[in-house]
Parts: sequence; C-alpha cells; structure tokens
Amino acid sequence: MAVEEKRAWIMIVVTVLAYGAYLTVVLGRSGSGPLAEQPYAAALLWSVGAAIVASIALHIIVSLISPEDGKVKDQRDREIHRFGEHIGQSFVAIGAVAGMLLAMAEADQFWIANVIYLGFVLSALLASMAKLASYRLGFHPW
Repeated sequence: MAVEEKRAWIMIVVTVLAYGAYLTVVLGRSGSGPLAEQPYAAALLWSVGAAIVASIALHIIVSLISPEDGKVKDQRDREIHRFGEHIGQSFVAIGAVAGMLLAMAEADQFWIANVIYLGFVLSALLASMAKLASYRLGFHPW
C-alpha cells in the first residue's frame, strides 16, 4: 500500500473520530436548553486542533515505519492526490456558501460555525474517499 493511500485512511479515521467527539460533547450538553445556546466554541477548537495534531503525528509514524520503496511518489500518486483534493474542495465551497447564506439570514453563530465545520469535515472525507477509490478501483485521468 502506498504511503499516500495510508494517509487517506488516516485522514478518514481522524476526521470521523474528531467530528464524532465534537458532536458527542455538543449534543451531550443540549439537555438543559436549546442547542444553539450551548457553549460550542471550545469543543470545536479542541476537536480541530486535536485532529490536526493526530493527523500530523500519524503521518510521521506511517512515514517512519513504511518501507523505503513505498515512500516514492510517482506521477500517478501526484495525480490521484490532486484529483482527490479537487473533489474535496467542492464541500469547502458548499460550506462557505451555506455559512454565508446563514449569516445573511442572521442565523445564530452556532449554526454558521457548525455548517462551516461540517463543510470541512465532508471535504476531508470526500477527498480521502476519492483517493482511496482511485487507488483501489484504478485511476483513469480524463
């Protein structure tokens, strides 16, 4: 398995765990009142920060324990990476537009922040899944 494929798996696992932890914390607080009035900023920042640190640490570990011949990136790896990132960026744009629309509708900051965060989560998941599909099912550039 190529290092880039391992990195896509790492991104999926870290993203799902971080977002799951965030939802658990935020939804766990919602019993005492409306969801939009619950504190969320610290949980959001901690989950994003922990995901970044975990992702970097796991990428370093995978790079250290991978055999040398698996570390070489060829043209196919670069094209798969670019392809996955282009696909994933669509959800960054969707999240940004959704956040902008919520802001224009004067929605609560809670909903704006969460729709943007969800856009980033979906972007990372979609990009990683596209990369994995390209590695597993074959990559055929247009």
